[in-house]
Amino acid sequence: MRSFLRSKIHKARVTEVDIDYEGSIGIDKALSQRAGLMPGEKVLVVDNTNGARLETYVIEEEENSGRVVIYGAAGHLIKKEDEIIIMGFELAAEPPDVKKVIVDKENKPVK
Repeated sequence: MRSFLRSKIHKARVTEVDIDYEGSIGIDKALSQRAGLMPGEKVLVVDNTNGARLETYVIEEEENSGRVVIYGAAGHLIKKEDEIIIMGFELAAEPPDVKKVIVDKENKPVK
């Protein structure tokens, strides 16, 4: 088994940071579902603005809100308005079909 990229939200904009929360990344429910990401799923987050990389887990934000929120200590690495990539992976024998969701500056899907 190998770890393959399964889903990706590309060019998402961080709408809020809450350092006092226990930790995770909040993603608009409609956006996370479109990308095939589930609540509690481990994801890799890459900050295109500053190069930071971290692993965390998904929680759902209000559907169609456009919210992408960095919670907890990750807020020291990723700031409001940063452009990020959110990636989910899976263990498989063969590469899966990757769900790629590219979003605009309001985190609405464009592809």
